[in-house]
Amino acid sequence: MKKQPVLNTTPPCKTRILAIKDAMEILSGKWKLHIIGTLIEGNKLRFMDLLREVEGIAPKVLSKELQDMEVNQLISRTVCNTKPITVEYEITEYGKTLEPIIDEIAKWGMAYRTSLLKKLPQ
Repeated sequence: MKKQPVLNTTPPCKTRILAIKDAMEILSGKWKLHIIGTLIEGNKLRFMDLLREVEGIAPKVLSKELQDMEVNQLISRTVCNTKPITVEYEITEYGKTLEPIIDEIAKWGMAYRTSLLKKLPQ
């Protein structure tokens, strides 16, 4: 029976892997980056505005994602003193630190789509 090699991960490597795991847990899911990207582009947005902007998301899912991101301090929620009551969502300063990551993902996605379209038969 062949022995499996033992992976010798260094402390910096373990720290990096843990950091990636933490980031993936906070940003996981189909919608979070889309919501964050939308809030980075705009100022404060109400729930219904976000629902229109994030095409295809269900209200219940949007509500859950917003709660998760508020807990993780990526967005802030403000209840306005209006009738009916409105709630506005805004990206936090910490949430804004995701902008370069979202920009890079967008660039990668555009390049990928372009490469796929070039390979299609004409």
